[in-house]
Amino acid sequence: MRLSALSLGFLSVALAARPFLNEADTGIEDVFGALPAGTLPELSRIVGLSDFDWAARRYLNISAYTYYRNGAAGEWSYRNNLEVFHRFRFRPRVMVDITNIESTLPTTLLGHNFSAPFFISPCARGGLAHPEAERGLVRGAAAENILYMPALFATLSIEDIAAAKTEDQVVFQQVYLDSNDTATQLLFDRIERSGAKAIIFTVDSAADGNRHRAARFGVGSADSSYSLITWDIYKQLQNMTSLPIIIKGIMSVEDARGAVAAGAPAIILSNHGGRQLDSSPSSLEVALEIHEEAPEIFTQTEVYADGGVRYGADVLKLLALGVRAVGLGRPFMFANAYGAEGVQRAIQLLKREIAIDAGNLGVADLKAINSSFVKWTPNLWL
Repeated sequence: MRLSALSLGFLSVALAARPFLNEADTGIEDVFGALPAGTLPELSRIVGLSDFDWAARRYLNISAYTYYRNGAAGEWSYRNNLEVFHRFRFRPRVMVDITNIESTLPTTLLGHNFSAPFFISPCARGGLAHPEAERGLVRGAAAENILYMPALFATLSIEDIAAAKTEDQVVFQQVYLDSNDTATQLLFDRIERSGAKAIIFTVDSAADGNRHRAARFGVGSADSSYSLITWDIYKQLQNMTSLPIIIKGIMSVEDARGAVAAGAPAIILSNHGGRQLDSSPSSLEVALEIHEEAPEIFTQTEVYADGGVRYGADVLKLLALGVRAVGLGRPFMFANAYGAEGVQRAIQLLKREIAIDAGNLGVADLKAINSSFVKWTPNLWL
């Protein structure tokens, strides 16, 4: 996909002229707008993931909500993460037997079985949303058998999160690392003892983020140091643990190739939720770049992606390019305002959306979806 300078100019004008909607207008304000601040709508009447954002904004104090919501600088990457999915139109097929689509949702990630091709991405400070903190995320994920990736800077410790797991529940632990090998080895040992099945190495946060919205409320980055991160260091890390180390934060086809060359068992296409470097690309744009320039990568390593996913249709577009599983962060943090029941409700809603959207798209088997189901020429006017 290549855009001319004239097309890019039209796109810039269109984006500048149209107001940004953090959530689509689905009538929630009409139904629940009279609720007092600090009150959550009845959980059973939450109908989509964006409803959780609306509810959390009214329920949480402003600094807690801002910690989850903020993006880097002018928040253009945050905005683009949400909007980019709507620039590409589906190419639905009809006269297809899609009645068994729900049975095709289960997938495997690094050999572990899960009920759906999406997971809870690492997000810090779960205690800002609920007194039970990350326990709600652990228990909600367990109830629906999806993967949870706890953040290193969670409210709860690695050990407390492990204690909240159900028997045989699989989690992958996220980390930030510096050049202190001793501290890294101690951390890896803790993670192995906790029973985590993989390590998520976040590499898209080498420096602090310019988070203007967060700065106003004193809720900046959990990791604000300059970090030494190189391919040589990644290779050293692989010798410090028996666990697979997944690289999170790939934003170019060059780095995807580098990860394959370094033996990464999986990568996560991510721009840190638009929180680190404004103007960084969305995971959909990176997945499309890989699909066009190096499609073999999708078979050489497991490719996951996160950022801006709010609807079942968003998940399908990433899967259509070859992404194996899709991560969501903010929606689950907002759902956790309800505790484990809210997280479980969010998972159920997304499973349902993926299934019915796939059915309407004419996909009989989710594992057979491919790029032909989407027109990859963007609609510049959205």
